[in-house]
Amino acid sequence: MILHADLDSFFASVEQRDDPSLRGRPVIVGGGVVLAASYEAKAYGVKSAMGGRQALARCPSAIVVPPRLEAYVEASRRVFEIFHDTTPLVEGISIDEAFLDVTGLRRLVGPPEQIATTLRQRVKEEVGLPISVGGARTKYLAKVASAVSKPDGLLLIPAHGEEHFLHPLPVERLWGVGPVTTKRLHAEGIRTVGDLAKRQTSELELAVGVASGRHLHALANLRDPRPVQTDRRRGSIGSQSALGRRRRSPEELEAILAGLVDRVSRRLRKGDRIGRTFTLRLRFDDYTRATRSATIPHSTGATAAWLETGRRLLRQNMPMIQERGCTLLGISISNLSGHDDEQLELPLFDHATAESRADTALDAVRERFGKQAVTRATLLTTRLGHEMPTLPDPHEENREASR
Repeated sequence: MILHADLDSFFASVEQRDDPSLRGRPVIVGGGVVLAASYEAKAYGVKSAMGGRQALARCPSAIVVPPRLEAYVEASRRVFEIFHDTTPLVEGISIDEAFLDVTGLRRLVGPPEQIATTLRQRVKEEVGLPISVGGARTKYLAKVASAVSKPDGLLLIPAHGEEHFLHPLPVERLWGVGPVTTKRLHAEGIRTVGDLAKRQTSELELAVGVASGRHLHALANLRDPRPVQTDRRRGSIGSQSALGRRRRSPEELEAILAGLVDRVSRRLRKGDRIGRTFTLRLRFDDYTRATRSATIPHSTGATAAWLETGRRLLRQNMPMIQERGCTLLGISISNLSGHDDEQLELPLFDHATAESRADTALDAVRERFGKQAVTRATLLTTRLGHEMPTLPDPHEENREASR
């Protein structure tokens, strides 16, 4: 039995927990762009990543609160402590959800129903947050079960009831089926998971591509051999800033980019990791997205190298950004490897060495005196650090919280 535990409307739930006046009322976290919405706000059609004006048009009575990222990371850390106290087999997949393998705990603790019930009670009593839990033989089916059980529910699928539960569900309930894939499947007359399960793999490959077709066919037919992985290291580290709809100057966007690069490169070095590929992620006023990537010759964790790469990508795409308006700017560094794999180049003692020493010194200051002890002058003069929340890569923050 694998459990999928998912905190309900996580950011909004933390706000309602910490401010009793918000409980039972529609809450939106984030102004320019909705970062999270309480279930009371969701009832009006408010969704994450929706523009703030559109959200308030749908729910005029909503209370908008600024994000408090440190509070969310701390709440996640406490919840993950409960996960690890429940079973050593925990795989965090975001800041607010994880898989737990409880297969071997029946004789020690009790049946899965008892384990899941105790888990939910502990999160509620010790952290003060609602959490939904689904359970099944496979990871993907456990995730579907937790989604169906929301909000604040528990649903375990026995082996003999898997088809009865899964096949009547709409096809978009399958993990990884988004709006585009849903539209393509509907065009083929596939509306339920059962419809998908009856089709030939070759038909699905033509509709959604070879890899997706095979993957979805396997899921619909209850095949998912993936175990809960406790030692997997993430293949990328990223961060992003929600900008709202106010047009930003090139100088402001470069300042935001610099803050993101500072954060991500610092986390790279903290994890003794280096990378080769820089990816710039953009979201525009019309909610469309674009990504641009660049791979450097040798892996590094140096802030200066990534800042130079990021600025080059940003400037190359600035005409499109200015034309279409940018509501979200994000970056990630991938092709990661251990710091010991870094290739040294001659001369060994040059400007790069000085930059490395500067990075080390700044990391030490922030470690001792806090992340805000040292920052870039551009972030102070434009007050960007107060206007736009920098969102952590949830997977990486989770691993920091669970260690």
